[in-house]
Amino acid sequence: MTKIAKIIVFCVLSLALPAGAVAQRSGYVISARNAETAVSEKYVKDAVSYLSAESLGGRAAGTPGGAAAASWIDLQFRQAGLENIGGTYLYGFRSGGSLYRNVIGVIPGTSSRVVIVMAHFDSFGRLGDTFYPGADSNASGVAALLQIALMFKRMKECHKSYGATLVFVALDAKEKGLAGSSDLWTRINNGRLGFSPADISLVVNLDQLGSSLSPVTKGNPDYLMMLSEEATGYRTTLVSAEKTQRIGLELAFDYYGSKDFTKLFYRSVSDQKVFLEHGIPSVMFTSGITMLNNKPGDTPDTLDYPVFMKRIRLIFYYLDKIL
Repeated sequence: MTKIAKIIVFCVLSLALPAGAVAQRSGYVISARNAETAVSEKYVKDAVSYLSAESLGGRAAGTPGGAAAASWIDLQFRQAGLENIGGTYLYGFRSGGSLYRNVIGVIPGTSSRVVIVMAHFDSFGRLGDTFYPGADSNASGVAALLQIALMFKRMKECHKSYGATLVFVALDAKEKGLAGSSDLWTRINNGRLGFSPADISLVVNLDQLGSSLSPVTKGNPDYLMMLSEEATGYRTTLVSAEKTQRIGLELAFDYYGSKDFTKLFYRSVSDQKVFLEHGIPSVMFTSGITMLNNKPGDTPDTLDYPVFMKRIRLIFYYLDKIL
């Protein structure tokens, strides 16, 4: 059976799914579960492995390895069927005399509302003779971003439309004072991406999603942390998605129960900070910092891929509900 035939068969079979798991369009049923046919642990592993390979030198911002990573993500966006803005996916910018690149792709919605999903792809690169692969930080977030884009592509192939436009962004220069997210904000605020700050209903940041080495509850690797403002983060939507899909993840809405660390990681140390400072509702998904993050030992083989895939699937269902 060809790939196209498999897609058609799965879309037809979704007619038999329970009403609670489906959406209605033009008189027939389109289920978010159609996206499951696009889920591939191999794709996610390959993405993490490529980005973490020594040939990319750790993807430090402003290096040839960082530029190669941006070009590869550009190709993935094209293959995922994302549309570009203004004829390009690559957006170069300068900060501190160096050239960096964000990568932006879009799935248009039917209204002016916008949801941004983003993950930074740069890491520490090489410091002297020491190589920092940056598998969990943050090749994992980029791999999740790409897999979620492919899942929404599958929904598009099944003729599902969404109210909000999805803007996928792979950010450069997070490790250079959040320069990538700052440039993204400047372009939005100046009207150079075709939408305004007022159009953004939510920003979703994916930062370190692949490990189970720092569980919320000791002995339970199946968890996901979502940091947000309680009133604007759609927390009940995430709980509902987990309950409906029965993915099996323990959900936490703070950073290991610490008010101070929650505030630090949510408001100060990752890319959603730029948007929060401008009053834009934002969410951060993470599996937490481990003893391997930002160290030479942050390699692809240390990630827990079965749990990682559960997190990706739940974030997709969460987005599907809020779009």
